[in-house]
Amino acid sequence: MSAQQSAILLIHCPDRTGLVAGVSEFLHRRGGNILHLDQHVDPEQGMFFMRVQWDLAGFSIPADRIGEEFRDLVASRFAMEFALHFAPEPSRMAVFVSRLSHCLYDILSRCSSGEWSIDIPVIVSNHPDLRVVAEQFGIDYHVFPVSRDNKSAQERLELELLQAYQIDLIVLARYMQILSPAFIASYPNRILNIHHSFLPAFPGARPYHSAHQRGVKIIGATSHYVTSELDAGPIVEQEVTRVSHVDSVHDLIRKGRDLEKLVLARAIWHHHQHKVLVYGNRTVIFD
Repeated sequence: MSAQQSAILLIHCPDRTGLVAGVSEFLHRRGGNILHLDQHVDPEQGMFFMRVQWDLAGFSIPADRIGEEFRDLVASRFAMEFALHFAPEPSRMAVFVSRLSHCLYDILSRCSSGEWSIDIPVIVSNHPDLRVVAEQFGIDYHVFPVSRDNKSAQERLELELLQAYQIDLIVLARYMQILSPAFIASYPNRILNIHHSFLPAFPGARPYHSAHQRGVKIIGATSHYVTSELDAGPIVEQEVTRVSHVDSVHDLIRKGRDLEKLVLARAIWHHHQHKVLVYGNRTVIFD
């Protein structure tokens, strides 16, 4: 393996002494040079969280056996739960959209410019409106009109499509449909959503109008993993900006969409870099 290749472990377990030493010793004895190590202890829940990344050049364990040996020699001893990743690791992302294009354009520009090493082979929508955007970037575009009567059948077809494209991550870039629990279960903690942060105070189709009428002073955006509980999944990224009485509804919408692009991009980046550890309905985001 080349010197540029590395492995990443995301670990959580009950807190106790010797955890960092146990992981570090495992890597050291097998020739692993640690590149990054970040850890956190939640004293209220008594839980330990760690992200460690090490160079695979000179590491004595073959990549396909690292997980097994770590489990047998370290994880089982400390009752650890862990996920193993490799970097650079090919990532294939599907983007789901409806009619709004601002998040989609931002994602596609970051990928096409080389900022992200993420492949987007397919865009899925419930409307044909954004096909022209997909064509501009040479990406396959599939339309699945969704109604109450055909929702289950359409989701089955979507899942078949995602499997055919070997998708790792789904991003809902202002996709205005609620996914079923069965669909979500196929991609646990691998579906990212973005929405304004007015919920639950200003629900409905015109939240910026409602917020403007109330004279809000802060607007924001939230990106989270999708769960069966609507808009209540583990939060990955958030941001706010101040507004004032001089801002019109149009100004609020414009500023809100800027936040949505930024927050969703940060969430995708955290996920792509394997810096997100989900525990319960919360996330630990490592530096």
